[in-house]
Amino acid sequence: MEAPFAPKKGMPDLSVEELAARLQPGQRLLGFDLGDKTIGLALSDVECRIATAMRTLARRKFSDNAAEIFAIVDQQGVGGLVFGLPLNMDGSSGPRVQATRTFARNLRNLRDLPILFWDERLSTVAAERTLLEADLSRQKRAARIDAAAAQFILQGTLDRMRDIRNKKTSGEPEA
Repeated sequence: MEAPFAPKKGMPDLSVEELAARLQPGQRLLGFDLGDKTIGLALSDVECRIATAMRTLARRKFSDNAAEIFAIVDQQGVGGLVFGLPLNMDGSSGPRVQATRTFARNLRNLRDLPILFWDERLSTVAAERTLLEADLSRQKRAARIDAAAAQFILQGTLDRMRDIRNKKTSGEPEA
């Protein structure tokens, strides 16, 4: 396990560009859809191009969930974390945003991993639609929805990273 570190208070959120710059070749990203009862996880490939729904963890004591998450980080060569930020439809923050930021901050206090927050508005709706189109039963959808939402969150980040890479190689100015 890497040495713990204490981040600076009020550490600014990373941008997608900053997250991409901190990743070493071959490192993956781990995406999160944090719920009250479960944590949906998705994992990128080593080229950070494709997100795959991984699994859903039951929410337990933070230390237990952190141990499970860091075991995945170590086993899969994860170099950064992407958390869906559950903003309200008008873009404002509510209690769930604060809970997500607190969970991420507590993880960051245990391990120096870059963390990106990604606007997750409608990710669960998109995941539900995809699972409905796959004709899964209500029970199977319920078991997979959080991991599928994490996949949508992570894929949005990976697509943005790809767009940035493409603009750099084509010489286009970044937006």
